[in-house]
Amino acid sequence: MTEKFIKNEQLNFIKKQIEITKDSAKKNVPPNVLAAVIDLANAKILDIIPNASLDQQEMLDLSRLKTDAEYEQYIQRLSDYLLPFPKITEQQLKKMFPKNKKLKLPDLSKIDHSQLTYLSWNDLRSNKKFIVYELAGKMVGIECSFTPTSKNNICSFCNCFGEVAYFSTVTKAKKSKNPDYYKAIGNFICANSSECNKKITSVEYLTTFLKDSLGM
Repeated sequence: MTEKFIKNEQLNFIKKQIEITKDSAKKNVPPNVLAAVIDLANAKILDIIPNASLDQQEMLDLSRLKTDAEYEQYIQRLSDYLLPFPKITEQQLKKMFPKNKKLKLPDLSKIDHSQLTYLSWNDLRSNKKFIVYELAGKMVGIECSFTPTSKNNICSFCNCFGEVAYFSTVTKAKKSKNPDYYKAIGNFICANSSECNKKITSVEYLTTFLKDSLGM
């Protein structure tokens, strides 16, 4: 059995490529055009999983799939190879936010770690949002101010349109000529982090945001 090798956001990306392929097929485009769409989808999938072995590349290949049932079986099979979000304990979370003495933690037992790119939860009492992510092999966490908007907009993390909230944090980065300099970073992100994790297809912005916030 091939070892687990697919991350949550990568599987979401693959699902998106499947939707593009299925949409082209439904439009009855010429066979050569459909073949080009499938080839492009395969190339994009291999591009986000560059270290895939030959067996894994064959598993990822979309070219043999024709029916909705076959696409569904394909996704189900890939789901068996999902890399779960690293297990983390309540004690580890508390150490990430030592200044927050009244830290409200999520119920970790109810979280599906296999469908998680980043761990996040809200503390509506204090209008805080917490984000935890494995960055460069190390678990890091940030605390942000969180303001519900009840509006729809583009989420900075998953780049999808939906109900968002405004959140901001002050970076730990300082300018050498001004040790008192701090920069606030604000974004709109999905109000529901669980839904965001189902849609996120790239961690490029998420990692940039965390690095900037942590002064890395």
